[in-house]
Amino acid sequence: MASFRYRSNRWQARVRRKGYPDETKSFISRQDAEKWARSLESEIDKGQFVNVSEAQRTTLGDLIDRYLVEVTPSMKGAAEDTIRLKAIMRRDISRWSMTNLSAARIAAYRDERLKEVTGGTVIRELAYLSAIINHGRKEWGINVLNPVLMVRKPPTPQARTRVLTNEEIAKLMLVLEPTGRKSHWTKPVVQLALATAMRRGELLSLRWENIDLKARTAFLSDTKNGESRTVPLSTVAVQVLEELPRHISGVVIPLRYFTLDAAFKRACKRAKLNDVRFHDLRRTAITRMAEKLPNVIELAAVSGHKSLMVLKRYYQPKAEALALKLG
Repeated sequence: MASFRYRSNRWQARVRRKGYPDETKSFISRQDAEKWARSLESEIDKGQFVNVSEAQRTTLGDLIDRYLVEVTPSMKGAAEDTIRLKAIMRRDISRWSMTNLSAARIAAYRDERLKEVTGGTVIRELAYLSAIINHGRKEWGINVLNPVLMVRKPPTPQARTRVLTNEEIAKLMLVLEPTGRKSHWTKPVVQLALATAMRRGELLSLRWENIDLKARTAFLSDTKNGESRTVPLSTVAVQVLEELPRHISGVVIPLRYFTLDAAFKRACKRAKLNDVRFHDLRRTAITRMAEKLPNVIELAAVSGHKSLMVLKRYYQPKAEALALKLG
């Protein structure tokens, strides 16, 4: 049953029902308090009551912050995810409570971001928000609908097809020479990326105890698809590894993810290479390897792709080269 009391110039309504926690709310008038109490009791009687008090107290920013502390550290790509999520927390949308975070507000955030970044970035950010809200619903008692699911996503951009030419690779290697204050780790990691087709995270996780230079293999205990993989090393890759100094940590390339990212972008700018990302080195390597490994099963074993359809996106042969093969 409901009880009412006048306190601090406001009417406080309290609804007590067996099997439910007490619900309280304050109003300016007793009439509004009674109306709220009747509505709440009706929902309880019909079995439709959902406690949203936690959602009312929690903003989207609070939810993201808790996710960063409790969930993100155990995920792959935690460093990159942390930076992106903290950037979202600085946006106005993070100040809305979860009960007031409507699909319209998510859509407004989407449109605002589309003026600043690509559709692919916006799709990724919406996926972040959807995953965080779903986690809050399942684990933290945030009893609200997921508004992201009701918002239209931007069109999925076409997959990248950028492959570096031999001339572009030569320019890149030239500017990566470790002169002055340039890091002497950036050039070898780029060389290894082109020689092995390993992902950036895989290269940065390489340890010397997992490399067998005699057998010409590198063991990756944890990859993007969740499985371990042994990567065959070409003579070029072996030569690069043999010339590397041994770091005390046992890591082959002692660079952080974003340190390497920044150094690579500076190098591309100095070399005057347009629209080049570090991951394009993997596509370039796979395209070059396909000429030596025409068997797609062998090529997938080297690249670590489970799906041949995904591998196909990475293999970008030139029409002229295929024409020569046709005769």
